[in-house]
Amino acid sequence: MIPSKFRELLGEEFVLTRGLESKLGFGHIFTDHMLVMPYDEGQGWHDPVIMPYGDITLSPSAMCLHYGQTVFEGLKAYRRADGGVQLFRPDENFKRLNRSNERLVIPELPEELGLQCLKELISVEKDWVPHTEGASLYIRPFIFAVDPFLGVHPGEHYLFMIILSPSGPYYASGLDPVNIYVENKYVRTVRGGMGYAKTGGNYAASLHSQADAYDQGYSQVLWLDGVEQKYIEEVGAMNIAFVIDGEVVTPSLETGSILSGITRKSALELCRSKGIPVSERRITIQEIADAYDAGKLSEVFGTGTAAVISPVGHLKWGDKVMTINNNKIGPVSQMIYDTLTGIQWGKIPDEFGWIVPID
Repeated sequence: MIPSKFRELLGEEFVLTRGLESKLGFGHIFTDHMLVMPYDEGQGWHDPVIMPYGDITLSPSAMCLHYGQTVFEGLKAYRRADGGVQLFRPDENFKRLNRSNERLVIPELPEELGLQCLKELISVEKDWVPHTEGASLYIRPFIFAVDPFLGVHPGEHYLFMIILSPSGPYYASGLDPVNIYVENKYVRTVRGGMGYAKTGGNYAASLHSQADAYDQGYSQVLWLDGVEQKYIEEVGAMNIAFVIDGEVVTPSLETGSILSGITRKSALELCRSKGIPVSERRITIQEIADAYDAGKLSEVFGTGTAAVISPVGHLKWGDKVMTINNNKIGPVSQMIYDTLTGIQWGKIPDEFGWIVPID
């Protein structure tokens, strides 16, 4: 069965060939249904319902609109070659959602309840999971305070929602390296802030620098720490890693200013399983420049849900432009990408127990 919105938005040619799935893009098309579950103080999370996708009504004084008490997650559903549908480490997403909840004083969502809600929604909307290689169904769970009150304190009423969006392949023309720009003026977050939480305010703080990077011909921003502005943190909406002298080096999470990426975690576990040295520690941008000058910096890559692996071809720090691996993806990055995507789409065995099948 082909969902009716695909027919309307992509035309009858899609029904015959599925070829236009590759033109879905990201975040523009949404499935027929969504999940909504309220929280009320004294009652807890209750009465989840799957309903037609559509607008919701909020009071103009809803606390989420004024004080940013909102968190979200992002993961995907994948279509296997046998037609079945599966998820990749969704338990980690609900664990992280609760870490974000704790930071923003939002009530904990029982992880099993959240996962069961997600499974039920995916079961209803499984025809929306694309068949085209590289395409997937993006999943956005989120929570926000809905109290109609302008006082600054945690809410007493919330909505948990899940919406779904079929998305085309991230790399439609191949795994091309990106160019990134080191931000030396603005900061995304600070020690003791909300950096480890997946909340809208962190992303709003990134927009100005992202625009500056585009103006200079760069596609992503590499963030430095908010105190000394010398320690590397994240790149764009991804975690970052470097291959220095054969070792994968990535910023540690100890400061609480870096989001604990699930793709990051999976990539590091994969590297360790293959005997590749891995180091999680604080890294200065000067150390990276020195490693580059010494010929020891062989790869740089971002990790995240959307791209899985995003190799870096050029890194600009002030007036210094570093060309990484002749602007080509390196062997470690390629191995991580091939293995994780192979597991996600069911092309290779899952030796780690990361896959949760829907059917």
